[in-house]
Amino acid sequence: MADIFRFDGKTVVIIGAGSGIGRAVAIGAAQHGAHVGCADVNAEAARATAEAIISEGGTADHAARDITDAAATDRVLDQLASATGRLDGLACTPGINVRKKLLDYSEDEFDRVVQLNLKGSFNVVRSAGRIMTTQCRGSLVLFSSIRSLVVEPGQAIYSMTKAGILQLVRGAACEFGPAGVRVNAIGPGVIETPLTAPIKAQSEWYQAYANKNIMKRWAQAGEMAGPTLFLLSDAASYVTGTILYADGGWLAIDGRFTPPGM
Repeated sequence: MADIFRFDGKTVVIIGAGSGIGRAVAIGAAQHGAHVGCADVNAEAARATAEAIISEGGTADHAARDITDAAATDRVLDQLASATGRLDGLACTPGINVRKKLLDYSEDEFDRVVQLNLKGSFNVVRSAGRIMTTQCRGSLVLFSSIRSLVVEPGQAIYSMTKAGILQLVRGAACEFGPAGVRVNAIGPGVIETPLTAPIKAQSEWYQAYANKNIMKRWAQAGEMAGPTLFLLSDAASYVTGTILYADGGWLAIDGRFTPPGM
């Protein structure tokens, strides 16, 4: 059974590999035997992750990649896949959030969030899907969120995109499945990453989010590596078109008050 979690002889591309969750997943994939393509809009950050993998005895390539550019996405994925002649897995982690109430949102801010979170995810699914359906194998993992189901003031647009990613995953799973390609999503809860750094800087806000989940804490980026690698691996060979919530029990617990005597 241990072998079904391995990636020996396989090529896995991680988009957003330069930092946070993406970097953790990239290093984890390499430790499980994958040749890792490290892609990030920050070329130096992608290079640094690839070099970290190589320094530990793994193999990796790197490339700068802006997933909002469809042609560039095609080009870079072809480049990373051509290094080994295959693309067995891909995880896409980047996302952006502008926290504002709907009536305060500008058109430019709306476009920025939708451009990266939705259009970027679409570009990745289409680009990787073409390669994987041609070779008749592969696993795609996109990053949604608990916000695909629950929302709070200032999160409407971000939540809309995360729900859209989940539906994109389901649709792609339906279309790619006959070619042997699986498509799934991860739904993180609150994770300590550069994206959430402004919340961490405000102790009351940070603690309120910690208190909302069952584990009473935030997750570290590395805690998203295991769930992501599971969905990418053969251990999840019968899992497609779904979302794995890694949220510390955020969605399971109702409310913040424990009745007396409980």
